[in-house]
Amino acid sequence: MEHGRGGSGWSWSVRYNEGMNERVQIYTDEEGNKSSVIVPYSDWANLKSRVKLLEKKLKVFANIRDARHEVAEARKSGRKLQSLSSFIDESRD
Repeated sequence: MEHGRGGSGWSWSVRYNEGMNERVQIYTDEEGNKSSVIVPYSDWANLKSRVKLLEKKLKVFANIRDARHEVAEARKSGRKLQSLSSFIDESRD
C-alpha cells in the first residue's frame, strides 16, 4: 500500500481491492475519513454497465409486482382481465 499527502490536508492511499486486479486510490481528509475513490476507467465502465443492467432488472420486477397487485384487485372486484396469451399475441404486432 502506498500513502501520500497533498495540500490542504488531503491524503491518499493506493491499495489492491479484493476482486479487482487494478489499483484503487482512496482519498481521505485530515481526520482520516474516506472522501473519494479513483478507479481505473475500465473498472468504472464495467460498474456502469452492471448498474444499468441491475436497473433494468429492478424495473422488470417492479412491473411484475404492479401486475400482481392489479390482478389481485381485479379478482376482488370481479373485473375481467386480458389473458396472458392474448397480451403476448397483441405485443407481437
